[in-house]
Amino acid sequence: MASIIKTDNIQKVSDDSNIIKKCGSTITIGSCGASVALASGATQTGFGRTGTVDWCTTAKTSPLTVASGNGYFINTTGGAITVTLPSSPSAGDIVALKDYANTWDTNSVTLARNGSKINGICGCTTLTTESQSVTLIYVDGTKGWQDIHDSTSDVSGAPSFIFATGGTITTSGDFKIHTFTGSSTFTINSAPTPSNNNVDYLIIAGGGGGSGGFSGGGGAGGYRFSNGSASGCYSAGPSPLGSTPLTVSAQAYPITVGGGGTGGPASSNPSGLATSGSNSIFSTITSTGGGRGGVYTSCSSSVGPNSTGGPGGSGGGGGAFDNAPNPTNQGPGGTGNTPPVSPPQGNNGGGGERNPTAFTAGGGGGGASASGSNKTGPDPAVVGGVGGAGLTSCITASPVGRGGGGGGASNKPGGGGSGGTGGGGTGFTIPSTSATSGTTNTGGGGGGGGTGSCGVGGTGGSGVVVIRYKFQ
Repeated sequence: MASIIKTDNIQKVSDDSNIIKKCGSTITIGSCGASVALASGATQTGFGRTGTVDWCTTAKTSPLTVASGNGYFINTTGGAITVTLPSSPSAGDIVALKDYANTWDTNSVTLARNGSKINGICGCTTLTTESQSVTLIYVDGTKGWQDIHDSTSDVSGAPSFIFATGGTITTSGDFKIHTFTGSSTFTINSAPTPSNNNVDYLIIAGGGGGSGGFSGGGGAGGYRFSNGSASGCYSAGPSPLGSTPLTVSAQAYPITVGGGGTGGPASSNPSGLATSGSNSIFSTITSTGGGRGGVYTSCSSSVGPNSTGGPGGSGGGGGAFDNAPNPTNQGPGGTGNTPPVSPPQGNNGGGGERNPTAFTAGGGGGGASASGSNKTGPDPAVVGGVGGAGLTSCITASPVGRGGGGGGASNKPGGGGSGGTGGGGTGFTIPSTSATSGTTNTGGGGGGGGTGSCGVGGTGGSGVVVIRYKFQ
């Protein structure tokens, strides 16, 4: 028969098998060889955890947020699942996961960090090993969740896909797209595995400005891109399509987006000169700014540097030069793909001319896929050259045309050249149609300018940098 004694606020229950007793600061429950069990419906508090979890044996087949102290069997037979870790965890919080159907290698589990680090990295991780099990404990703000048991040895390890920030981020299927319309930084927070550590890119420099004084249009900014093997997307263009994707690592990559060149004043040589566009840069790839348009040069016995279109990613259109004995003279277009790269980043500009009846027209600026045209039409109906066409890339979810050259100006009514498709500006036309600028973030060349109050050359369009990669 049991006896009950209450002393020092400790109730002592004594029989042949169970004892609760106090000796100094030590309280002993049970006796040697006996077990202690809680009654049905009773709970325990204050005993703490010993590094284990309570397993929920109902397999989870849809996204969920896990709770500390629990283990979960995750069944991805029907597709990939995202498991979100607890928010605002405390030191010692613990969770565990197990591949229920041995399918994580086919349909992975994305472990969403929910604001905390995982093994010191500010990025989510992916569990992709068949039959994997993992236990994580929250340590502190420096390391966050750390794995204390993992069937593959390291939860964070080398993540399967890139995790990056910077620019405007959009998603297209399994691919993330970072678009930079101004200079910034592309930061890769976690180093990917070798099979997924490359990115596709589109890097377009600023377009050249169109000069004043019945000049040539500005050349498009250099247009450089990779061929899509990293992102399942191919840019339209000549063969070869593009360069190979870039291999990247966990680091910060400065992004430079080139501005467009300024349009020239409404004047002839030399004060009407425009400026060339600026370069765009990502990692080891530099796209060169488009060349400025050549300006009309009067009373010159030979072609001068100002009549020739400027060199660049694509060359600027040439302006005319005029000498009395032979007024029919052509200013050459600028050289594209300067400096040279392979595949070419652009094309040459077209030539400009002043004919014997004093009609003057500039050449079209070169574009990403075609050269700018020379002045066109039989004398005296001189029409400014058309800007070279750009390219359309599917690196963004909706394909966009960029890299068109600017149209040449003309002093023949209605004779201004049209800009190349992909953002090129149109050339000045008598009597009062102003040149237009290249479209922002296309690298389009500015249209050639004329004289008078409406004769300012068009400004080149600014460039853009787009980066695309597989993230799941």
